[in-house]
Amino acid sequence: MEDIWSKNYPPGIPAQIDLNEAASVVALFEDSCRRHADRTAFISMGAKLSYRDLDRHSRDFAAWLQALGLNQGARVALMMPNVLQYPICLFGALRAGCVVVNFNPLYTSREVEYQLKDCGAEVIVIVENFAHTLEPVLANTSLRHVVVSPLGEMLGTIRGPLINFVVRHIKKMVPAWSLPGSHSLKRVLAVGADHAFDGAALCHADLAFLQYTGGTTGVSKGVMLTHGNIVANVLQASAWIKQGIKEEGELIVTALPLYHIFALTANCLTFIRIGATNLLIVNARDISSFIKELSRHRFTCITGVNTLFNALLNHPAFAALDFSAMHLTLGGGMAVQRAVAERWRETTGSVVVEAYGLTETSPAVAINPLDLAAYNGSIGLPIPSTEVSIRDDAGTEVSPGEVGELCVRGPQVTQGYWQRADETALVIYADGFLRTGDLVRMDPQGYLFLVDRKKDMIVVSGFKVFPNEVEAVVAMHPGVREVAAIGVPDEHSGEVVKIFVIRKDPTLTAAALIAFCHEQLTGYKVPRHVEFRDDLPRTNVGKILRRALKEGK
Repeated sequence: MEDIWSKNYPPGIPAQIDLNEAASVVALFEDSCRRHADRTAFISMGAKLSYRDLDRHSRDFAAWLQALGLNQGARVALMMPNVLQYPICLFGALRAGCVVVNFNPLYTSREVEYQLKDCGAEVIVIVENFAHTLEPVLANTSLRHVVVSPLGEMLGTIRGPLINFVVRHIKKMVPAWSLPGSHSLKRVLAVGADHAFDGAALCHADLAFLQYTGGTTGVSKGVMLTHGNIVANVLQASAWIKQGIKEEGELIVTALPLYHIFALTANCLTFIRIGATNLLIVNARDISSFIKELSRHRFTCITGVNTLFNALLNHPAFAALDFSAMHLTLGGGMAVQRAVAERWRETTGSVVVEAYGLTETSPAVAINPLDLAAYNGSIGLPIPSTEVSIRDDAGTEVSPGEVGELCVRGPQVTQGYWQRADETALVIYADGFLRTGDLVRMDPQGYLFLVDRKKDMIVVSGFKVFPNEVEAVVAMHPGVREVAAIGVPDEHSGEVVKIFVIRKDPTLTAAALIAFCHEQLTGYKVPRHVEFRDDLPRTNVGKILRRALKEGK
């Protein structure tokens, strides 16, 4: 479709990026380490890791991997929360020419076994809190080397042992495990320091990540992301934010897990390129501890999803924080509700800048201008070097302003799924456009508006109802903390709307909510059923799982 969006880019943002700026993610990383050696790259549990030390430790990990005799392209699994071990092993594996495979540390043994078998990883680094899940399935995998790291292993000689003692013996967060022959990360780094390191010759075509996705909609698949895909997305995002972000001096709050593509590319890789500091939050679900950590720092940027912003806003201590240095709030991962965005601005003074992406696009596809005066309900303009096409079920482009499936083509788009040509063929058209599965419309200025997930659409007596719209209305009720909407079978209309609600006001009734919805929604969109819950099923970044609700979970 015609590019109408780049004409409305903020001043200074190019329509195209120069992909030749860096040959690989490693080249971007090593350049940043040279330019920002004395700056702090990461902060975790009170400990700091400079770019110089990150360079040294990742080099030692890379040398250890090379000493094992791994071939370039060998898969290295990382299974840990947001701790200092993660960036050390991430960049070490990439520097050795290996492919990083991220694992959610909350995976069950079955899920760990499946993903290890599918990717064929030869090495895994796992924080010891989760080692017990690997133990029963280790023999069924292709793993040759296991590195087990205590949570506080990289926090220093005093803080580290103290954290480990508390985690193991007071909070009892380390279930018993036994993995004979496993290594400690400190020992691995010491061995690597004694070995020569030959930097791998990498180019855009080389695989950098197998990023698994789709576990909630079927069999989990490894999205193949090359160095070229990731470099492109970092350069695209960098071009977009350069007018509002300083070279050095930024401190970005990284509460979303680095093993998720959003935080991996946006927080880690893009902000490392400018010499920023990542404040790592180990457990963002512990809102009280999260806020206490925020109170210790003058943070300038934060990324998050709607549920994270909402949880912070609903904690009484959050409003007392100092937001004077914060100038960027980036929302993504799921639709940001207007009610949450407006409360966020009232509380923090910062406008939520919504963005859109998915694992298959490394992830950024569209971002709003950073200088928004107020939340606009859009997921933004397609970023530089990105083509979009909005299509109907037959693959034909719809007319301007109409709703259709968003399809994307650009240098950040995956070539497909690991060893699954059949699945790849289902999502990539012959002309190279990726089907996102998301329904959108585009306004005359090129701004995209997310309507909903195509598979989540509810059909009531032939009329289409989008759960996002219902959820946004229900979220406006002052007695509602969180809400999810799904379609359930109905003998008269085929489907009707059902909502699952976490109450802020314990006296809120279903009748009151339905009456409120009647004031805001046309009749067929009004929920017929209301179920109150204490919590809702979520993904690893806090996104509510509608599919699980449909399955009765």
